[in-house]
Amino acid sequence: MDFSNPLGDVEITDPQAMRALAHPVRLAILDHLHRNGPATATQLAPDVGATPSVTSWHLRHLAAFGLVRDSAPGPDRRSRRWEAVARGFRFEESQDPADEEGRSAARELSRQMFLRYADAPVRWSAEVEPGLDPAWRRAAGLANTRIRVSAEELAAIQDGIERVLAPYVTRAPADRPDGSRDVVLMRYALPEGDGEGEPDEGPAERTP
Repeated sequence: MDFSNPLGDVEITDPQAMRALAHPVRLAILDHLHRNGPATATQLAPDVGATPSVTSWHLRHLAAFGLVRDSAPGPDRRSRRWEAVARGFRFEESQDPADEEGRSAARELSRQMFLRYADAPVRWSAEVEPGLDPAWRRAAGLANTRIRVSAEELAAIQDGIERVLAPYVTRAPADRPDGSRDVVLMRYALPEGDGEGEPDEGPAERTP
């Protein structure tokens, strides 16, 4: 596994590992571990929608591909605790035209992730946003910006965003300022099909 990117994510290149992760329960397990830290299968089960025994089976499957690992024991040393191997994960479709397996695995993992997070903004706007104070509501929201760029320029934009984010993602908890809280930054870069996306000089949209 490669962790050399600016955010310290685990980079998944093995198609079998992508397919292993392309499952709703396994994505939910990793999401919980990233958000809340180490947990046992019993602690994870209610949040991921599976029984403790099924959750334990999924954890072992993820561990076989190096995506989770044993964590330090908790107060009850009889219970096995698990942790994610990195703060996050990333993957990309194979560039080899002959690697149909790799492209198919990456597409399936992308599809499962889109399905998992499709309603996240709607749930946030209904359940979280009403309770935020004005400063947080002003800083939050979404942006819908259309740009016309080459594939190389889009990759450079993505790299630039990661360089901006890296100091905030990797800093130690002791360095976080008072009043800080977790924020989910959802980035979608969706190139349009051929014949779409003609130049549009209209303004970008941002909803606070």
